[in-house]
Amino acid sequence: MKENIEQWTKAIAELNLADALRYIAENVNGKVSFSTSLGQEDQVITHAIFTNDLAIEVFTLDTGRLFQETYDVLSSTTNKYKKEIKIYFPDTAAVEQLVTEKGPNSFYKSVENRKECCGIRKIQPLKRALKEVSVWVTGLRASQSDNRQSMHILEWDEGFGLIKFNPLIHWSLEEVEAYLKEYNVPQNALHKQGFVSIGCAPCTRAIMEGEDIRAGRWWWELSHKECGLHGS
Repeated sequence: MKENIEQWTKAIAELNLADALRYIAENVNGKVSFSTSLGQEDQVITHAIFTNDLAIEVFTLDTGRLFQETYDVLSSTTNKYKKEIKIYFPDTAAVEQLVTEKGPNSFYKSVENRKECCGIRKIQPLKRALKEVSVWVTGLRASQSDNRQSMHILEWDEGFGLIKFNPLIHWSLEEVEAYLKEYNVPQNALHKQGFVSIGCAPCTRAIMEGEDIRAGRWWWELSHKECGLHGS
């Protein structure tokens, strides 16, 4: 599959979102799965998959520390489209051990502790979700962070050993918001309160005017704002 990335990239270059997703689902051997965090970008892709009945599994990671508003948009999305979003939870024993030994807020104490928590609550469940997947669809956009500006619409993910498909990589936030409005797609209520990138409740805050789009994630850190799903 790795050798076909350039060919597939050319094939979808002029296609709209739904047709690009359909092309990948129909032309790449193996399972195609989309990981949604239920944010604005992911809701765009979910709408395209569900309304076009594409053969792409949609799943999300429930870390156990999400905002109630995130659960609300999960509920409204499944109710609207009458489709299933598969849920992956972290390993119970691993969470129990972490919280018992380090307490419920260990992630505030160091970057290492925070990455440990992300590893247990996000990375390990993601590995299970992607175990037999050939193409991992994401809602990443280049303008979300410096790390993501070098990403391509189709690329090989060495860490997970599969193709990563980023159909919105060149979209602007304005294009995302226009799409959501046009198709009346369910959205997280926190977006109207200054939350742009929404993760776990203890690790996410609203951003101030002029702040970077990722400033609200792990705001107490000075390091790169990634959890490990899409690079460190």
